[in-house]
Amino acid sequence: MDAVTGAFSYTGSVIAGELLARNRAVRTLTRSPPPAGHPLAGAVRVAPLDLDDEAALVRSLDGTEVLYNTFWIRFPRGGTTFEWAVAASARLFRAAAAAGVERIVHISVTRPSLASPYAYFRGKAAVDELVLAGPVPATVVRPSIVFGGRQEVLVNNIAWFLRHVPVFAVPLRACRVQPVHVDDVARIAVEEPEPGVVDAVGPETFTYRGMAEQVAAAVGSRARIVPLPERAVAELARAAGVVLRDTVVTPEELGALTASLLTSDAPARGTVRFSEWVGEQAGWLGRKYHSELALHWRR
Repeated sequence: MDAVTGAFSYTGSVIAGELLARNRAVRTLTRSPPPAGHPLAGAVRVAPLDLDDEAALVRSLDGTEVLYNTFWIRFPRGGTTFEWAVAASARLFRAAAAAGVERIVHISVTRPSLASPYAYFRGKAAVDELVLAGPVPATVVRPSIVFGGRQEVLVNNIAWFLRHVPVFAVPLRACRVQPVHVDDVARIAVEEPEPGVVDAVGPETFTYRGMAEQVAAAVGSRARIVPLPERAVAELARAAGVVLRDTVVTPEELGALTASLLTSDAPARGTVRFSEWVGEQAGWLGRKYHSELALHWRR
């Protein structure tokens, strides 16, 4: 029996599917029921993910051999802060040890650092240190920008904007990205046998503008892609978020993007090429806007 936090969410669902395909029994620890019609509903056992109750977490993890942890927050909202997410992760890892979990595979991000100017990356680094220093042997998988699958938010929403606006703004600085397919992330997480850190990045590197141009070509967009100062891009994203009742992109996310933090110096472990994948997705990509707040905060 393996456990996956958030098997009805994006990366967690693909990891759970990969485990099921390998004839593993899967339990998910989740804070909300599966959406109607989710393909994993009924295929995985369900246990509560009460991140404020360590004893409840121990009960939910009882009988688990490997814990695959995808829990994190994209941005703070209300009392749900990065500091809370770090403390909640610590409770989860302690509970795993108390429940007799034999191994933890934790999904992080490329280039986290305790000295980062970005709270997201500082928090990720703190959680990485917690799990690697804990009593349960742990593997930390660090993906870059993740794409693929109908639940994906970032690339889909880039395509949505390119279908609907005449001008699409990108940061003026030529930032690099190394997108990795979600299937590759799941495969690496399940197959990597050694404790320690492994980066999960794709085989192609683009500028962010170059990636947006590939998406535009795939969906037949005539939008003009215009480089603007980072502050101007952030203000446009904030204004779009007001209209869409969503957080489109945060200033921190733009800062990390322009600093090229979503890349790795390690050899690429992903095999799916973004340039080939995006050309095959024109039928559905960007047809519907994917709201982060609706997916993860309003349910």
